[in-house]
Amino acid sequence: MRKTLHLIFCLALLIPASAQPKIGLALGGGGAKGAAEVGVLKVLEEAGIRPDFIVGTSIGSIVGGLYAAGYTAAELETMFQTQEWLSLLTDRSSTFASEPYKTVDGVTYIFGFPILDREAKGVGLMKGYTIEHMLDSMACAKGCTDFKSLKIPFCCVAADIRSGTEVILREGSLARAMRASMAIPGVFKSVEIDGHKLVDGGMLNNLPVDICRQMGADIVIAVDLQQNDQKPRPQTDLSAIQGLADLIGLGGILNWVTNRPDIEKYNANRQSANIYIHPVMDADVTSFGNKNAARLIQQGVDAANAVLPSLTSLTAKPQP
Repeated sequence: MRKTLHLIFCLALLIPASAQPKIGLALGGGGAKGAAEVGVLKVLEEAGIRPDFIVGTSIGSIVGGLYAAGYTAAELETMFQTQEWLSLLTDRSSTFASEPYKTVDGVTYIFGFPILDREAKGVGLMKGYTIEHMLDSMACAKGCTDFKSLKIPFCCVAADIRSGTEVILREGSLARAMRASMAIPGVFKSVEIDGHKLVDGGMLNNLPVDICRQMGADIVIAVDLQQNDQKPRPQTDLSAIQGLADLIGLGGILNWVTNRPDIEKYNANRQSANIYIHPVMDADVTSFGNKNAARLIQQGVDAANAVLPSLTSLTAKPQP
């Protein structure tokens, strides 16, 4: 009998880990609504579900990147409820917060908010230094300065504003990659990485289920923060100004406005997800703050609990 049990134990050790389905988590973009993704993570943790891969776009890259670095859902909940998001996102200067009007080094501030930068080049006033520094500090606190040191394999989606092509960030500085993925065109300065001029990945792939599968996920749990139906739009002929757009480095933006390739991919990814979580939220991308965050997190919890039977059945380990 002892020999038989020993043989069974040895055979069990020989079963490859790949026999277990690999779980991917795709976190979509949506600004302040990203707090709902923290609510989803709370339910996953309570159910004992740990993703093998995480992919995020925009705010999803921040939630996903920090979770992959080792932050728990409870810690991310605290972050959403306590951070001064308005100051983080706008590069507000605490030094000039009480000044109605101040110009320093070519930057004009109104009550600490930078409203004009005479030295700025390109589109987008907010440089994003403040939030990038915060993200870097948070990642370093968990011993993660780059993608190689993450606890869970992770990548995030950005878009090259020059070419209008999707760029997947999976190496180098984690904080800089997250900052690039959430750089809304016209609001934040683009981020230069490996010759690419990167902006918000939601321009091209706001629900990156396909990237999860490329990473090796068999089952993909998608969290969609979009609140409006995304339907294909008729193409617009803007060829007359295409040459000018290319000349000033905005050809990618023009192509996006003309064709909206993100809508087709979004709809395909939504259909492709094994488990689709779509919180119903009474907020928009700017609804940061303690009270809003608490409500959005709960709405994420509610949406995840609604599909909990599917979560537990799909991720259940095969019985011996």
